[in-house]
Amino acid sequence: MSKVLRCIVIDDEPLGREVIESFIEKIPFITLSSSFGDPLEALDYLQKAEVDIVLTDIQMPKINGLELIQSLQNPPAVIFITAHRDFALDGFDTGATDYLVKPVRFDRFLKAVNRAKDYIENIKKPKKEALTDRIFIKTEGKLVKIMLKDILYVEAQGDYLKIATEKNSYTTLSTMKSMDGALKLPDFFRVQRSFIVNVSAVQAINGNMVELNNGKVISLAISKKEELFSLLGL
Repeated sequence: MSKVLRCIVIDDEPLGREVIESFIEKIPFITLSSSFGDPLEALDYLQKAEVDIVLTDIQMPKINGLELIQSLQNPPAVIFITAHRDFALDGFDTGATDYLVKPVRFDRFLKAVNRAKDYIENIKKPKKEALTDRIFIKTEGKLVKIMLKDILYVEAQGDYLKIATEKNSYTTLSTMKSMDGALKLPDFFRVQRSFIVNVSAVQAINGNMVELNNGKVISLAISKKEELFSLLGL
């Protein structure tokens, strides 16, 4: 069973809002979350609440419907409702799923919300979350999975990286910059240009040398010492 889609209506004209609200009541797969005569109040609501479909007028005081939608970083499905056909092209340029001209007929409204529903279910559905507890590297002609918690350190070796775990060591063609994106604070720390270490693997610090729990000793850049101490709670 499909979920019920949450809608908001934005129109500075009370009659315009009432018509759309009455249409929403007749359609089982959408529900009215809120209705606004002030577009700035609607904007504040959109920045805080989860909304699936925005049904908004275009010509309004303070900020028009086009500007409102363009200001959103990740806008919901949008249906513009206006008395002016000339705005249609601008409306679709914002990524709107449909554009309705007043006075709005119910059959046309139903078609618009069905189009928005299809958009949400087939295009705007949430992407599968990336698995952030592992990486895959290409080594010896195959892809190998490495759990982040098992990595002791990563060492730059020219165009290659050496990735050391407690049990194995892998060499892969890659850069420290790309590894920086996967091995992030506070679990991993780049102690110098050529080494990233697992903070939990740090066994001792002797002057400017870091010793890991597998016996590996790595030099620590002076500029990095204070930050590493902070990560270790020292």
